[in-house]
Amino acid sequence: MPRLQLIFSLGLLLAVTGSVAADELLVSAAASLTDAFKSIGAEFERAHPGDKVVFNFAASDVLVKQIAEGAPVDIFASADEEAMDKAVKGKLIVATTKFNFAGNRLVLAVPRDSPLRLSKLEDLNANAVRRIAISQPATVPAGRYAKAVLDQGRLWGVLQERFIYTQNVRQTLDYLARGEVDAGFVYATDAALMKEKVRVALEVTTTRPVAYPIAVTTASKNARLAREFIDLVKSGAGQSILQKFGFTKP
Repeated sequence: MPRLQLIFSLGLLLAVTGSVAADELLVSAAASLTDAFKSIGAEFERAHPGDKVVFNFAASDVLVKQIAEGAPVDIFASADEEAMDKAVKGKLIVATTKFNFAGNRLVLAVPRDSPLRLSKLEDLNANAVRRIAISQPATVPAGRYAKAVLDQGRLWGVLQERFIYTQNVRQTLDYLARGEVDAGFVYATDAALMKEKVRVALEVTTTRPVAYPIAVTTASKNARLAREFIDLVKSGAGQSILQKFGFTKP
């Protein structure tokens, strides 16, 4: 084979094998994980040159539905056990890879310049509180956590007409930041991202701990790489990133 042709053939082979070696990992994660997971994703890509992590952030139950409908997801990270349990029952994740990797706290927040002083949940019944942003309990863990607490305090029915339902906690946070609602339920990690526009009125004691489970999907085409990503999330480096964004240890 002529030398020039040999060099060209080797170059073509390297290009092909290089593209095959590079993998793309699709991670579907709860909206509240957006900033922390983007940072972890960047760390993962640095440790895996050529490989790419693609994120899909939304409400946990919405993500479960997407996976059930065939979305090519490798990893699912939920903001509560209920959404992950739905994935387990639907045989959408490899149960042996399921792991609780972080915790969080639910808070009641108000716009930064709000004159409201809410010291307890019962204060939401005040005439000055007209609009309360809360994520849809049917599809969003933050909404479920909030509803459980309000049910326990017999406030859910009383406050029904004041609720402004959102698709996820980040939408609730946006409403608060723009002053479009008087109060809203978000996670402490979300409120911390907009300290200049949002103020935490009180921390809510949830009926069960806010837990974040993660798992490899049964449909993953990159199960090895997916496990390595989860290993990073569980590692000291991954936990350090999560704690930097305000998440607690599981």
